[in-house]
Amino acid sequence: MPSVPTTSLDLTAPEFVADPYPAFAEERARHGFARHLPSGTWLAFSHAAAGAVLRNRALGRVWHDREPAAALEPFNLLHRNQMMENEPPEHTRLRRPVAAAFNRGHVERLRPRVRSLAAELLDAAGDRFDVIEAYAEPLPVMVIAELLGVARERVADLRVWSQAIVRMYEVDPTAEVVAAAVAAAEDFDALVRDLVAERRQRPADDLTSDLAATGLSDDEVVASVVLLLNAGHEASVNVFGNGLVGMLARDLTPGEDVASAVEEMLRFDSALQLFERTATSDTEIAGVPVRKGERVAALLGSANRDPAVFDAPADFRTDRDPNPHLAFGAGVHFCLGSPLARMEMVESVTALFDRYPRLALDGVPESRGTFVLRGHRAVQVSSGA
Repeated sequence: MPSVPTTSLDLTAPEFVADPYPAFAEERARHGFARHLPSGTWLAFSHAAAGAVLRNRALGRVWHDREPAAALEPFNLLHRNQMMENEPPEHTRLRRPVAAAFNRGHVERLRPRVRSLAAELLDAAGDRFDVIEAYAEPLPVMVIAELLGVARERVADLRVWSQAIVRMYEVDPTAEVVAAAVAAAEDFDALVRDLVAERRQRPADDLTSDLAATGLSDDEVVASVVLLLNAGHEASVNVFGNGLVGMLARDLTPGEDVASAVEEMLRFDSALQLFERTATSDTEIAGVPVRKGERVAALLGSANRDPAVFDAPADFRTDRDPNPHLAFGAGVHFCLGSPLARMEMVESVTALFDRYPRLALDGVPESRGTFVLRGHRAVQVSSGA
């Protein structure tokens, strides 16, 4: 029997978190798919293996309440009832009404508003500013809040709650991170539950009203709204920050084809690095047997730097074509909000470089210090004037 490929890669080592790509290149050269000895999880390093993990129907998102379940119930409640943590047929039932709501034209309806909000934020930015704090963070949460009908005065709360919740997805969250996530989940739930109750009585032209009019339960509508707020905020902030740093560190601009540059921003330094699934039956990935109950993780950042798929993957090419990155996932869990994210990114990048055509980094960007959701805490830039 052939030996099983294994790795002891330390996913929490500071040097790895700071820059995982050299380690990914070494691992990928040895094996596209391997068992992670410290955790027992299978890791997919290659684009082919990661794509297979995302598409294999014998692998699923299996939500097991975080323990202790009683203490973590506010956090568990929001995840137990969302589409991301379920597989068909439950996933299909939860996803269908959200997809239908998106298809009602909400994304294009928001395009002029994205431009207006971008201009408003840039008017207040000045010639030297932290592009994360002043632009990349507030813009997507304002947009997703308007899409869902959340009052603008609650935007600051949404940012804090979202950041607290997503830190729970890291490899080894501390007790302080857990406590903050539970508190944020409670507050988030209360806000959205009140909004859903109001929309059931007085519908408005927003996505929450559309969801409240479906057959989803209150718990399911609340979980769907919170998922959209978290995903619509966190992914956009980190994609924007990571991609902008990738461009500016190389003295690049988006060029005329901003949409192409945005695709490279998505690929180059992936905001979501790891997406985990569980084998619901015996299966095989990259010729390696995977047994029922075993965990499997697609390493999206590694897949998006695979030289078997991307020529010179460490280069940032604003005109890269084709660009079959996995930043939005694949299979049944392909990101439902990808059209909104792409539109928002194109509009915000266009507005930024129209305002500051010689935009430049001003100092060293400050990392968030997280791996699963990779991003920057602060990125100082100057107008270059």
